Amino acid sequence: SVKRIYDFKDLPPGSALNDVNVDTRHGLAYLSDPGLKALVVLNLATGRSRVVMRGDSSMLAAPGFRLHLDGVDVVNEAGRPFVSDVNGIALTTDDRYLYYRAINQLYLYRIQTRYLADTTLSDAEISRHVERVGKVGVSHGMIADARGNIYLSDSPDHAIRYRSPDGTLHTLVTDPRIIWPDSFGIGSDGFVYFSCSQINRSAGFNHGVDK
Repeated sequence: SVKRIYDFKDLPPGSALNDVNVDTRHGLAYLSDPGLKALVVLNLATGRSRVVMRGDSSMLAAPGFRLHLDGVDVVNEAGRPFVSDVNGIALTTDDRYLYYRAINQLYLYRIQTRYLADTTLSDAEISRHVERVGKVGVSHGMIADARGNIYLSDSPDHAIRYRSPDGTLHTLVTDPRIIWPDSFGIGSDGFVYFSCSQINRSAGFNHGVDK
């Protein structure tokens, strides 16, 4: 049954909440907000939310970076490319690190959650603790497992990859049916589940033809 509804009425105009992870250690939820180019930190007890690191360089798409999938750029009929700032996030199972990234760039970032939980820190002070952990290619959604692996979608190569704790990037699986892989879940059965949103095949990016 529904226990509580969070309305986010304290967020500014332009918000576009995307992925969410729940931090039980700190009693918080973290949400990516590509509309605000920021992370949103929700206090689960009070229902109040904070916008942090708005416009930080780690939140932003790289200027001019276009998604190139299946041999074509992902652009609409007006020639406007698909662009998303901070989007995918992954919270480690010990609630220590939050990993995040924008879609239109190649790098993965992380920050210790204790800095996101500290309401006394300014955006500039939080940003000083951001780590750029490596180049991982184009990715949308992601998730962490109990061993510290970070699973990352890979739409250009129709693949799922994962970054192990030693920093090595591995390929888990490739398959032509993996089309714009996005949201992830890890089941109690030990399987990794993910959606294939196929956004690049939608009518808006194919001259009105739904592919």
